[in-house]
Amino acid sequence: MENNLHNTYLLKAIQAYPYELEKAYEALNYALSYNPESVKALCLMAKIQIEQFGNFNLAKAYYQEALACNVHDADIYPDYIRLLVNNGNYEEAEKLIDFALGFKGTKKANILLAQASLLEAQNNYDKAENVLQEAKIIALNNEFINYVNDVISRIVLKRKLLNSSKQVNKPVTKNEPVENKKSWFQNRLNNLL
Repeated sequence: MENNLHNTYLLKAIQAYPYELEKAYEALNYALSYNPESVKALCLMAKIQIEQFGNFNLAKAYYQEALACNVHDADIYPDYIRLLVNNGNYEEAEKLIDFALGFKGTKKANILLAQASLLEAQNNYDKAENVLQEAKIIALNNEFINYVNDVISRIVLKRKLLNSSKQVNKPVTKNEPVENKKSWFQNRLNNLL
């Protein structure tokens, strides 16, 4: 009977989130009271804590509790890794990625997407793009591939911005060629016209 009530409340919470937060939160509390080791309920509670309340520590605690309940539940890892990356816990995220990629049943494309987010956050755009290409290869639906293509476009743009900012911040040498001075003068004249 408790399992049926847990499932009923969990389904109500899933249906209500994110549009009816009060109902979702209340239903989740009931679901967790009937089964405090429900990985799905713990993960949804973690999601609410970070997305709605901005409570990183409590969200992390819920994800850790979910991992303690079932370390092989593949649904935990992508969101938990993104939470760690968004909060600058890069080493912990790397360890979690390595672990998640090491067992069967993991949604490897989603883990690779999270790994690319980690690499992007670390400004390692080349590796991030390679990981995303690998994620596209093992992806099983077009929507995911389209999303990954958008992420790749963003990374390419960031790489260009980083390269252009490096050129702007490049130190000026005293022996600057005369052509650059002419082109500056010509550009200035063209701008005035």
